[in-house]
Amino acid sequence: MNNIANIISLAIGIPEKSVTNTIKLLEDGATIPFISRYRKEVTGGLDETQIQAISDKNTALTELSKRKEYIKKTIADAGSLTDALAAKIDNCWDSKELEDIYLPFKPKRHTRAEVARSLGLEPLAKIIMAQQSNNIAARAINFVHCDVADTDAAIKGACDIIAEWVAEDSRSRNTVRASFRASSHISSQVVKGKEVEGEKFKNYFDCTDFLPRISSHRLLAMLRGQKEGILKLSVTNDNDRAVQNIKRIFVKNRNEASTLVESAIDDSYKRLIRPSIETESLATAKEKSDDEAVAQFAQNVRQLLFAPPLGAKRILAIDPGFRTGCKVVCLDQQGNLLHDCVIYPTAPRNDTAGAASMLVKLADRYNIDVIALGNGTASRETEAFLRTVHFNREVKTYVVSENGASIYSASQVARDEFPDKDVTVRGAVSIGRRLLDPLAELVKIDPKSIGVGQYQHDVDQNKLKHALSFVVESCVNSVGVNVNTASVQLLSYVSGLGQSLAQNIVKYRTEHGDFTSRRELMKVPRMGEKAFKMAAGFLRIPSSKNPLDNSAVHPERYALVAQMAADCNCTVEQLIKDSSQRAKINLNKYVTDEIGLPTLNDIIAELEKPGRDPRADFSQVEFDEKAHSIEDLRQGMILNGIVTNITQFGVFIDIGVHISGLVHISELSDRYVSHPSEVVNINDHVTIKVLDVDTSRNRISLTMKGI
Repeated sequence: MNNIANIISLAIGIPEKSVTNTIKLLEDGATIPFISRYRKEVTGGLDETQIQAISDKNTALTELSKRKEYIKKTIADAGSLTDALAAKIDNCWDSKELEDIYLPFKPKRHTRAEVARSLGLEPLAKIIMAQQSNNIAARAINFVHCDVADTDAAIKGACDIIAEWVAEDSRSRNTVRASFRASSHISSQVVKGKEVEGEKFKNYFDCTDFLPRISSHRLLAMLRGQKEGILKLSVTNDNDRAVQNIKRIFVKNRNEASTLVESAIDDSYKRLIRPSIETESLATAKEKSDDEAVAQFAQNVRQLLFAPPLGAKRILAIDPGFRTGCKVVCLDQQGNLLHDCVIYPTAPRNDTAGAASMLVKLADRYNIDVIALGNGTASRETEAFLRTVHFNREVKTYVVSENGASIYSASQVARDEFPDKDVTVRGAVSIGRRLLDPLAELVKIDPKSIGVGQYQHDVDQNKLKHALSFVVESCVNSVGVNVNTASVQLLSYVSGLGQSLAQNIVKYRTEHGDFTSRRELMKVPRMGEKAFKMAAGFLRIPSSKNPLDNSAVHPERYALVAQMAADCNCTVEQLIKDSSQRAKINLNKYVTDEIGLPTLNDIIAELEKPGRDPRADFSQVEFDEKAHSIEDLRQGMILNGIVTNITQFGVFIDIGVHISGLVHISELSDRYVSHPSEVVNINDHVTIKVLDVDTSRNRISLTMKGI
């Protein structure tokens, strides 16, 4: 592990000791949230992102180690492994370099070179490669036999072998790689006759980009266009220079043999090296684009999951619609469904009187505090109607994103929650619960379906799943989970639990009532000490007699807090409530070999505000009353909006007209912006100006400059 730890340390700039200790914790089964929160002394205070990077790099290098052992065994079985070659493989930690080393020994398909070898032409290839002869035909006559017709056939076969030698030489491959890094371009052209069908790819109908530096969204768009049969792609390179660079390596003389070597190199480049390196270069560019897109998607999801919760309110949620009406549900403070019905305040029925009467009755009957209105079809019309309703109590209306609600409503999770309700009711419940707590509700939906990111279906799905799982787990554990109200889906993301234990917790809670202490969790079937240790600090029990059970203080430190309280001549509860008592604490007194100031400072911070929610306070954007649809927009209008999606090329803004407008990266600020995330985050409230409206293509161009 030491060698791997050293490589990781150099690669990501983290001290080797921290890397080594982190890998040891991970191998012992500790989770990333647990390590980052409760083992700061061991890791040197690494955060989740750094620990995740160590974990990913360690996994990759471990897999590379297994690959090296396989390669050595394969070469050894063929009788070709020398001590020098084994050492070269052992010291190689680059996957491309490793495959280059293995390439000459790799079991071959039925190649032209293999056929030539079977005909006994390899000695002739060595003669030509030595480049000492000017009469190759005279040497080749010795290799003519029943299967080799003449000297030309012998020389041709020998050159096929040389071509393969050149193609498998790491110097050739590295030379061509360098050439592709310096001069390769990717071009896209529209397939003839696909111009109308492929309108959305219009920007790529005749497009060329420098492959090594092409932006993520452009390459992914090109590849999607190719996949859909709209675009044809080609990669070009400075072939002449690449071939000349290879010839400088292998051509050592000026004679007939050297001329044959040059010819073999031309063939090798065209037939073997270029296609291989072109595929590799395109794959490398795709991997880079995937990584950038996945990182952006993960950042967007994190910001969306960290959207401020409204808190414990009684909610009336409306999923708006025209012909089928508006689906209405009433929820209590925990999001439990109390009532559902349908009203028809919009066209074609326009039953505003009946709808208003029903809403007033429901608000009174269920003590409704707020209305959550979905932002889909008929949202603005329903919002206008709601402003005319005179409730007998103060009832505010908040517009909520519907993204993914339909996915949830048709899911097995929704069917299990509401087996006797249809998808429209489930969707309305999801809208209402998002207002209560976005994180708790959105974890029930595949992150790919919640309306942020770019080209998420085109990137490496394993990478995307891995990144998004990490983000969701990070968000859930950063906020903490009330074990007595959390769903199975929310609990499954808690450090150390997973789906099975989460189900057992909910089942135990249903059968025995609310948990009264963290320690009671040990009664849950299959909850062992290890799982409890990983999870306990992230689970909250507000009704516990021990106030620390509703905090991020880990049970392993309860005795320490009790000692602090005793030293202050007060109870733990008094220590939490009274800042003057906490001010008496000298943290240095409690430092041990295991517990350092990082942990002690975290404990004091938690005692000051136990169970604090890291999310911001809730706020609502007010859309312009004059703009309800794209037809209402005019160039130069100043509007309020909310950031709904961030991509590399710009930001999408909801301005209340059912179609999000785009602020291109060049329109985000008067200063240079390298990435939109420098300026805005998901859910930010912004003021924008309309630049252009294209009703035929449903496109709205916006700017944030000069406002």
